[in-house]
Amino acid sequence: MKLRKLLIVSGILLFISGCTDFFMICSLNPFYLEKNITLSPEIEGNWSAQPIQSKKDSTDKNSSHWELADTTSVWQIKQFISEEKIKTKQGKDSTVFKPQNHYVVKLIGNHPDSAQYQFRLVLFRINGIIYGDFSPREISAIKKSRMARENYFTVHTLARITFQNKQLKISWLGAEYMKSMIENKRVRIKYRWVEDAKRLLLTASSKDLTEMIERYGHQKRFIDWDDQPAMLKLNRIN
Repeated sequence: MKLRKLLIVSGILLFISGCTDFFMICSLNPFYLEKNITLSPEIEGNWSAQPIQSKKDSTDKNSSHWELADTTSVWQIKQFISEEKIKTKQGKDSTVFKPQNHYVVKLIGNHPDSAQYQFRLVLFRINGIIYGDFSPREISAIKKSRMARENYFTVHTLARITFQNKQLKISWLGAEYMKSMIENKRVRIKYRWVEDAKRLLLTASSKDLTEMIERYGHQKRFIDWDDQPAMLKLNRIN
């Protein structure tokens, strides 16, 4: 009953969190385990975004699944540093800064609400490949409503991240792609169909998701990361 209620609520919140239109596969749980988390200083900085078309969309040069804010904003990526207020031995207030093992991604544009586009990015490494787990960090609609906050939970999307010179290529695992793998029994993983959102939602544990990536993530015959509907090339600005 608890899972059923959670899935009903998720039907609404998937739209708030940006996980719609069968663009990226979403999961209730993170795609990583703590032991696989890694840091990569080269990902920090400001980046411009350029869509990469999949083979399916390559015949239509004007085809794009991205919204304007995704491609016209500057992608600012910084390691998250927490601040903790403490008292010194002398009784004075002091601030301790502690670098954390994840990044904050902000989409900064020339519009008043650009600060609302913030994501938590956790990098992790499996079979020598770097992946990114993206989840919404701050949503203005949630901040302005206590009811929304009480009923809100985050969802996670999975991307492969590759570094080349001053470029990043980010390729998210597509929802339709994952749906096809499950229906064709190429991948066995727990999921639910969310009727309100008309889409698939992964409900497997982080352990099971990690095992799926370990088994299939590095094999192109299972997951072709160069042919996903959601792909971006980030070019370093500074």
